[in-house]
Amino acid sequence: MSDHDRLDAWIDAHFDDEVAFLQQLVRVPTDTPPGDNAPHAERTAELLAAMGLAVERHPVPVETVRAQGMASIVNLVVRRRFGDGPTVALNAHGDVVPPGEGWTHPPYGAQIAEGRLYGRAAAVSKSDFATYTFALRALEALGVPLKGTVELHFTYDEEFGGELGPGWLLRTGATKPDYLLAAGFSYEVVTAHNGCLQLEVTVHGKMAHAAIPHTGVDALQGATAILSALYAGNAALRARRSAVPGITHPYLNVGRIEGGTNTNVVPGRVVLKLDRRMIPEEDPVEVEAEVRRTIEDAARTVPGVTVEIRRLLLAHALKPQPAAEPLVRALQRHGGAVFGEPIPTSGTPLYTDARLYGAAGAACALYGAGPRTVLESNAKRADEHLVLEDLRRATKVVARALRDLLG
Repeated sequence: MSDHDRLDAWIDAHFDDEVAFLQQLVRVPTDTPPGDNAPHAERTAELLAAMGLAVERHPVPVETVRAQGMASIVNLVVRRRFGDGPTVALNAHGDVVPPGEGWTHPPYGAQIAEGRLYGRAAAVSKSDFATYTFALRALEALGVPLKGTVELHFTYDEEFGGELGPGWLLRTGATKPDYLLAAGFSYEVVTAHNGCLQLEVTVHGKMAHAAIPHTGVDALQGATAILSALYAGNAALRARRSAVPGITHPYLNVGRIEGGTNTNVVPGRVVLKLDRRMIPEEDPVEVEAEVRRTIEDAARTVPGVTVEIRRLLLAHALKPQPAAEPLVRALQRHGGAVFGEPIPTSGTPLYTDARLYGAAGAACALYGAGPRTVLESNAKRADEHLVLEDLRRATKVVARALRDLLG
């Protein structure tokens, strides 16, 4: 029996334990906001320790977490050194958006029906807490000489940009991996992703009674001018095409608007929050300057209106890295063998924490347990779920790829 066959057999024999582990993780809520995620980290650490894995806890100071709009973060690291060689980090995030309405299965029930496990984060990305943990355990059970180190990184602020998760571990020197495998889906290996700029735009006018509107300055009219200018720009953005398969063109979206005080009051203040996705070919500095210029020029068309612009997030794109080829090829080779179909490489219009590892010098790819598309998984929607057979097979792919990289 080959090493790959032995890894597969171990994973099959322990698959019920892997599913039970994932169920325990899904049942502890990690809604972000509010982002009080230290309890989930503690439960995860307990479960990992019960498997015989040594767990490092890396708490982020409370004042730092609160400044980012969250309540608590403890990042977890498990290290297994097999010998001299490369360090491969496996990163998945536990934080999730709140479940919302429309669920037919309890969002934190981790119920199994017709081969699917339902629950918030079942697919993105507590599933890969399980994938990566059991791939490492299978590798340990193999008992053959290996060269290198495997690290599990379980972090809790991907929804807020990752700076206090992977960013914290990298900045504090807790890790410096050569390779990074980040949470993904099972039918493709992601090698690049979009960047993201998020801005908060506060439009200032002057409140007035609606019966005498000429005594005020309508901030909403200013906001309307800004919105019209921003959305008009999307037509031009569609003409900017990326050469990376899976990534099409940039786009701008205004995701939140709030303002005004009452129906009979001219609004004196309106706040917009926008999201500008950047393709890998774009320069983030130029993009931000362009968006700011569009906002300021539009505001000047409404007399008396002023604007404040505050950056909420600047996430750089991840570009394809030649240094990641050994990891990518191993995942494709074993993905094809286990799933029985070719596993292509692709980019994704999402932005991920992998960019932080890439900026620190790690060669990155995204792969894990999940369906062909985010839409198919219902991630960030009601009835998010994971097909359990995808979990089983993705765990085999990751374990086999680690065996090759460290062999």
